[in-house]
Amino acid sequence: MRKVELNSETKKNIQENLLKRSPNQYGQYADVVEGIINDVKNKGDEALFSYTHKFDQAIISKDTIRVTEEEIEEAYSLIDPSLIDVIRKAIVNIKSFHEKQKRYGWFDTTEKGTILGQKITAIEAVGVYVPGGKAAYPSSVLMNVLPAKVAGVKRIVMTTPPGKDGKVYEGTLVAAKEAGIDEIYKVGGAQAIAALAYGTESIPKVHKIVGPGNIYVALAKKAVYGHVSIDSIAGPSEILIIADETANPRYVAADLLSQAEHDELASSILITTSKELADKVSDEVDKFVEKLSRREILLK
Repeated sequence: MRKVELNSETKKNIQENLLKRSPNQYGQYADVVEGIINDVKNKGDEALFSYTHKFDQAIISKDTIRVTEEEIEEAYSLIDPSLIDVIRKAIVNIKSFHEKQKRYGWFDTTEKGTILGQKITAIEAVGVYVPGGKAAYPSSVLMNVLPAKVAGVKRIVMTTPPGKDGKVYEGTLVAAKEAGIDEIYKVGGAQAIAALAYGTESIPKVHKIVGPGNIYVALAKKAVYGHVSIDSIAGPSEILIIADETANPRYVAADLLSQAEHDELASSILITTSKELADKVSDEVDKFVEKLSRREILLK
């Protein structure tokens, strides 16, 4: 872990490094994203298949782009049964929370005969983007799909990048099935966002796009905003922890790494008044990194 002591000389460099993460510095990525979006708008499925082969090394076609029931059944046979139990318990908790958020329409008539009211209806079609590859989390499925289910969205479409074998991570498929999604497409990145926003031969367009992703996904959502609605521009991941000498260094290290593992552009920062804590957290980070499966991403 890199340690910097704050003083008049280092202060400017720290500010400059932090500002490099500003969206204003993402021009190189934005140009690529714009090209991908235009390709998908103009070429439809052809562009989706091409970019999936280029970025994910997977070969898909109009016959294989949509996940089949057989593939979902296979996912159930591969996943740890205990994880299915966890997913089902999480679904109950998440649904319970969002049921309490649900709003209803109302209408009222005044003495003069004026009718006042508010009609609240669910969005017709929503696209859920679920990261794959470097960060495949079943929780991303549940946290984005279930609010839409509770709200009464009629059509929920999920896109997620496939592996080199053309298959989707089994945890993602099981979570999607348990959450009630039947329409799942094997496509990721900016090309998936473009497909959801504008539609292709295989993927009909939606009215809102939700879900996290890497820098290309985030910028693609920003680019299509206005044509469709989006939840927010989420990512790259970052965390800032402010702690003094009373903090538990192991907990601090775990929190830092929980965000650093998402992708190479993630940023994990600790600000502390204690040099001793900084040293201990650094030691704990080293211990964790040696054991964690996403070591290469964490190191970057």
